Amino acid sequence: MTSSDDLNQRIGVLTRRETEARILAPLIDALGEEFGRERVLEVLREAIIDIARQQGAAMAEQTDDTDLDAFADTLPAWQQDDAMRIETLRQDDEAFHFNVTRCRYAEMYRALGIPELGALLSCNRDFALIEGFNPNVQLERTQTIMQGATHCDFRYALPGRDRPADP
Repeated sequence: MTSSDDLNQRIGVLTRRETEARILAPLIDALGEEFGRERVLEVLREAIIDIARQQGAAMAEQTDDTDLDAFADTLPAWQQDDAMRIETLRQDDEAFHFNVTRCRYAEMYRALGIPELGALLSCNRDFALIEGFNPNVQLERTQTIMQGATHCDFRYALPGRDRPADP
């Protein structure tokens, strides 16, 4: 993936993920019958992580900075078409914390009858994406809507940044 990949902006990430899922689901089934489903899923998981890392690096190339504010500025692509609703809890130089309170990605995978692939094809990307964008940013996420939680808890941290003292 290069920085010229603007498909997310043109069609939205939700539409892109649905198109990918509709193509991949029958391929995963066919390859699983031939080579064993677990092995196919393992290879796919590794490939998607690599793609996400490359996508994060491409995003970083398109920004003036790779701080948490610059990363936050990329979220509209994932939110396009009301695909994801977030509640920001903290956003400063050291942290960007938010909860996803609605995830149409999870809804879409369920509607397609492939909820078990949602985490693999979408949530699986999150850690590698930020690693590609800025390897110094740490992500902690303990739950996702995709896996049945009421919300996804994204906690991005950029350790070592100087923070003004509280008055």
